[in-house]
Amino acid sequence: MATPEQQKELGGSQAAGTIPPATHEPRLPAVRPSSGTPIPKPSRRVWVWAVGFALAGGAGLGLYFQPWVTGPVAVAVETAALAPVTRVLAVNGRIAAAHSVDVRALVGGSLADVSVAEGDNVQAGVDIARIDAGTQQAVLRQAVAGLDAALVAAAQAKDSFARAEALGANVARTALDTAARALQSAEQEVARATAVVDQAQVQLEYSTIRAPMTGTVLDLNVDPGQSIDSSTVLMTIADLGQLVVETDVDEAYATQIRVGLPAVLQLAGETIPRDGRVSYVSQRVDAATGGLAVELLFDAPVSAPVGLTVTINIIVDSRDAALTAPRAAIQTGDGGDAVFVVSDGKAQRRPVSVIEWPAARLVVTEGLTPGDVLILDASGITEGQAVRVEAP
Repeated sequence: MATPEQQKELGGSQAAGTIPPATHEPRLPAVRPSSGTPIPKPSRRVWVWAVGFALAGGAGLGLYFQPWVTGPVAVAVETAALAPVTRVLAVNGRIAAAHSVDVRALVGGSLADVSVAEGDNVQAGVDIARIDAGTQQAVLRQAVAGLDAALVAAAQAKDSFARAEALGANVARTALDTAARALQSAEQEVARATAVVDQAQVQLEYSTIRAPMTGTVLDLNVDPGQSIDSSTVLMTIADLGQLVVETDVDEAYATQIRVGLPAVLQLAGETIPRDGRVSYVSQRVDAATGGLAVELLFDAPVSAPVGLTVTINIIVDSRDAALTAPRAAIQTGDGGDAVFVVSDGKAQRRPVSVIEWPAARLVVTEGLTPGDVLILDASGITEGQAVRVEAP
């Protein structure tokens, strides 16, 4: 403790290291909430009634809207009506000459000369090519020499027989018979040698190739100096005065194509169609392709290059009044073809007979009557299903 003197020196200040006495304030009592009136808990019965009302409301809404019941399916429809119908078979073909010939040589050899070019018009019988005939000329000369020798031998045999016959009884019968046989043999040798000469002359004639018909040279496949034989196609000559259209028709429609059917023909690069008709139908289907060869003629003369593509619409059938249905409206199953019509708000199945044809609409021959409301798309539709007609 500091003495009074020390405290005085310090000027009455507080001594170092001492703690001033704490100020004592009066302590307030702790405040606690009053318990008051207790909060009542919900009654169990109230909860039960609330849950019941909620369930009853949900059930009422379910009965009203009936979500488990499928509503009518919206369908697009059309009213069946009689109308003109034309069945058309669309195919592609190419221009061809009605008459054309592939020219081949009848003998082989080296081609000495070709006197025509592609596009040239030629007359029947004119020279168009020539094969080197040097060898064949030598063969002909040899054949002629053989014929000359045979003629000399025949003349000698004839003279011998004449002398023997002139001697009459003074010559032996055997000598006369020998002379007769020698004459006969000589004459036969003359005939053989003559045939050899004729054959050599024909072969020499074959070395000159002549046009077999009047027409235009379409293809020229050889050049002078080329070795050829009887299988070599030298050129193609065609009569371009009459053009046809060649095509193939699938065998599925072979029984419905016949000569005389009208057709609409449109040449590549043209916008105006031309009238024509079927002029030829093959009686044999190509087993490799399943195609039936068909030719068509133009009603009016036409000028076009051979090989040009032609779009062909063959009119197979034309009816003034018939019922048709879209292909999508026809349902095909084990029971046959059928369509669906709308009756009293439900789909009603109708068995039908149709003419199968490569078209978007098919001709209905049985099962559909004018005025029927036809469902245009039968996919997913079942008998008796509720339907709703879409507004057009």
